[in-house]
Amino acid sequence: MPITEILERNCKLYGDEVCLVEVNPEIKDNRRVTWKEYELIESNSPSYYRREITWNVFNEKANRFANLLIQRGIKKGDKVAILLMNCLEWLPIYFGILKTGALAVPLNFRYSADEIKYCVELAEADVLVFGPEFIGRVEEIADEILTNRLLFYVGERTPLYAEDYLAQTMNCSSQSPMIRLTDDDDAAIYFSSGTTGFPKAILHNHTSLMHSCKVEQNHHSTRKEDVFLCIPPLYHTGAKMHWFGSFLEGGKAVLLKGTSPEVILRTASEEKCTIVWLLVPWAQDILDALDRGDLQLENYELAQWRLMHIGAQPVPPSLIKRWMEYFPNHQYDTNYGLSESIGPGCVHLGVENVHKVGAIGKAGYGWQTKIVDEHRNEVAKGEVGELAVFGPGVMTCYYRDPQATADVMDEEGWLYTGDMAQEDEDGFIFLVDRKKDVIISGGENLYPVQIEDFIREYNAVKDVAVIGLPDKRLGEIAAAIIEIKEGFECTEEDVEKFCMKLPRYKRPKKIIFADIPRNPTGKIEKPKLRKMYCGESLVAAQNRG
Repeated sequence: MPITEILERNCKLYGDEVCLVEVNPEIKDNRRVTWKEYELIESNSPSYYRREITWNVFNEKANRFANLLIQRGIKKGDKVAILLMNCLEWLPIYFGILKTGALAVPLNFRYSADEIKYCVELAEADVLVFGPEFIGRVEEIADEILTNRLLFYVGERTPLYAEDYLAQTMNCSSQSPMIRLTDDDDAAIYFSSGTTGFPKAILHNHTSLMHSCKVEQNHHSTRKEDVFLCIPPLYHTGAKMHWFGSFLEGGKAVLLKGTSPEVILRTASEEKCTIVWLLVPWAQDILDALDRGDLQLENYELAQWRLMHIGAQPVPPSLIKRWMEYFPNHQYDTNYGLSESIGPGCVHLGVENVHKVGAIGKAGYGWQTKIVDEHRNEVAKGEVGELAVFGPGVMTCYYRDPQATADVMDEEGWLYTGDMAQEDEDGFIFLVDRKKDVIISGGENLYPVQIEDFIREYNAVKDVAVIGLPDKRLGEIAAAIIEIKEGFECTEEDVEKFCMKLPRYKRPKKIIFADIPRNPTGKIEKPKLRKMYCGESLVAAQNRG
């Protein structure tokens, strides 16, 4: 079943019920809200901004945009890029694209002008839909990308080089365009994180999207009455595919702009959220604010909040232990996935396995896993190897890049993730590190995630990243970049003393106190750290020589 049919079903069954809420505590609305279906609701705070739409309106907006695209010559197989911050328009635009049979191409909001141009051209996008935050970047490349492309602008004061999305869709039919779709039809192109250069274009079909709906609903027993709080950016599979569980059940979701601890708890309280997906830094910030007394749980209504889950990166066991001290009634889950495996869920811990915190879990609903050596032969339990996954959510290919596809997929359809992992005696998988992040020091393999998890146990540490730095004698040494909690003090000697509990070869040889850069999905930007510190290390090594 193509995923667009779920929207049509929800419209028929729950048409007048609210399905999406947009909350932005940081701005007061000054945008046009001319469609009567929008509702602007202000709380007691003069800066609290909120909009909501029903399933009927969601479907109507998707249909209007689909019909506009068709009027402008967009047909099945064409591509439409989306460059928007999270907003109430985002998902109706996404589904409007799918209803035409075209492919949705979400773009990272952090892309530079050059990266936007690169991705639009790589995906062969015929249309770019963008918001006010991107006017400057799009203007830089408008002359280069306008040839044979349409640009639609979502916001006030439309630039001269683009068309007004709202004005154009207002005059289009709200009826479904009735384009026939199949499960095998291409549906979307997502982009990899681009940690090794420009990102790769990842092609998925409707089977992939539908499977992610089923996986999320199955893993978290999502019910119609659940309210999902979505904070991460919708361009990323990890946000949208978690929302897909609510979408499949016809439940409500809240799109929150803002990641401060107070904003998250207040929104969960006021919107009666039952499922909240957090990134590690946000969960850490909430705990730190509670530890300092900046927040008091009794000021919020959180009894309905039943599930907290984390994905996109390894989760420190120490963080979940602290979380359970403040929220003992929460279910907890962690999810593992890649954009190449349609985001979250190809491996998950399961709410019943909190005793295994630290593991990413077992094969998810409808998925298979294996751990292999460099020849892609399975390794014995307990041995470290590369994690591979197989299931209906594996990408079709890297778009227009057959060699890159062949590098990570075999003829049977197994996807080789590049993540090093090991399986314990109970069948639970533990991430060891990214294949490219493994540090080889004096012939020993060091896995940074293991060292990071250990250092995070130190009570003064807010965040930590371990990278390899060049060393003349050992080849590489482990360096720990450490971010200290507000109000705490810590010295190199303190860290070195704490690390004495580690085997000697695993102890960091260099300690650096600095902020830890993370991308919008919470992953540590290790290439950036290596660029910052490896040059310094090379100079030092040359001087020693």
